[in-house]
Amino acid sequence: MKQNLRSQPPLTRRRFLKRSALLAGAAVSGPLIVPGRVLGLDGATSPANRITIGFIGTGRQACHANIPGFLHEDDAQAVAVCDVDAWRMEEARKQIDAFYAQDQPSGNFKGCATFRDWRDLLARKDIDAVMISTPDHWHVPMAIAAVEAGKDIACEKPLTRSIAEGRKLADLVAQQQRVFRTDSEYRSRKFYFHGVEVVRNGKLGKLQRVITAMRPDPTLPAQPDMPVPPELNYDMWLGPAPEAPYTEKRVHTPHDTRKRPGWMCIRDYDDGMLANWGAHLNDIALWAMNADRTGPVSVSGTGQYPPAGNLWNVIQTFEVHFTFAHDVLLTSKTDRSAYVRFEGSDGWIQINDSGPMNADPKSLLTWKPGPDDVALPYKRSEKRDFLDAVKSRGRTQEDAETGHRVTTLCHLGLAAIDLHRTLRWDPAKEQVVSDDEANKRLQPKPYRRPWTL
Repeated sequence: MKQNLRSQPPLTRRRFLKRSALLAGAAVSGPLIVPGRVLGLDGATSPANRITIGFIGTGRQACHANIPGFLHEDDAQAVAVCDVDAWRMEEARKQIDAFYAQDQPSGNFKGCATFRDWRDLLARKDIDAVMISTPDHWHVPMAIAAVEAGKDIACEKPLTRSIAEGRKLADLVAQQQRVFRTDSEYRSRKFYFHGVEVVRNGKLGKLQRVITAMRPDPTLPAQPDMPVPPELNYDMWLGPAPEAPYTEKRVHTPHDTRKRPGWMCIRDYDDGMLANWGAHLNDIALWAMNADRTGPVSVSGTGQYPPAGNLWNVIQTFEVHFTFAHDVLLTSKTDRSAYVRFEGSDGWIQINDSGPMNADPKSLLTWKPGPDDVALPYKRSEKRDFLDAVKSRGRTQEDAETGHRVTTLCHLGLAAIDLHRTLRWDPAKEQVVSDDEANKRLQPKPYRRPWTL
């Protein structure tokens, strides 16, 4: 299997069909020893109703959240993992096989396939859906390819690196009728869910202001070039991003899936906290405002970047103001703690990320919807939401359109900060009004390889 992408042509339907023909009969790595739960014994879900999942990217978020999240759903079956880091990929394979081995009398289970090239995983016809847990610069190229391969998709947040590619992805998902879940768990966190129901039922009176706060990102000076670890296909890791010498703090800590990776603080791969935690907290804000399929009408903001030349160069502190057509002001800013605060004409409620809520009046903390109130559908996890939609062919709570609209706030906010001016935004046309320079900034980042949209 080739590891270097330089000679690889763009992914097409024809190439997928060719790969599928080559891989359709391929066996997984090791003999398939099927446990009772996979066979549908002891009341477990039968194979006919089990959704097979392939995992693309097996780093911190995959190993500690996404893989366990699907493993503990009885109607999902993890069948394949893929990563450019061979050590991480093997750790994920062992994690999956060990989980299923618990139900195997011999204590052995070797049914999880491994792939170094994500395109070969997508070509497997026996995989129903994929979980994309890669660095952000890979999200849209892989998600578009997965749609073209006929897979349903759960994709880590923040969903996109630009507004234009988000529109491309959301439209393609809708056209191909694929199930898509932007993978944020916050709609299933009960205290946030409670706050949204309070707002949606008008218990604050007229909603006037929403504040989303998140902690700032760290920074790091330039680092020395280093040899690429033997287990890492660094060329594939870079993928569409600009050429850059390898250094550990650019990628992730070798032989470790617990530490926060350095790429999350580098603008070639990520957009910082306004995108990362903003993808959680601003989603809750838009959901409560019933505005998660539209956007603001004006954006302004200020922010501070690290010194020029630093390796970790995403924005460190910021305060961005989004004005919506119904006269609600959403402010996203850095602070000492993370929270969402809703303020209305008759009261306020603040949900802190650690769980405690505060409100005025206090009765809002224990309020519950009655028969005539708006009762939003609750899902115990984003994984459950995704699997239910795969079965029903319905829409997830945070589909590609919603994920795109949430991430759009980040891109607009950064553009307003960098251009030092207020942007007037048309959420229907998804254009900055009478500002060619701003609209140019909202196009896809230049790709160094043929992963263009």
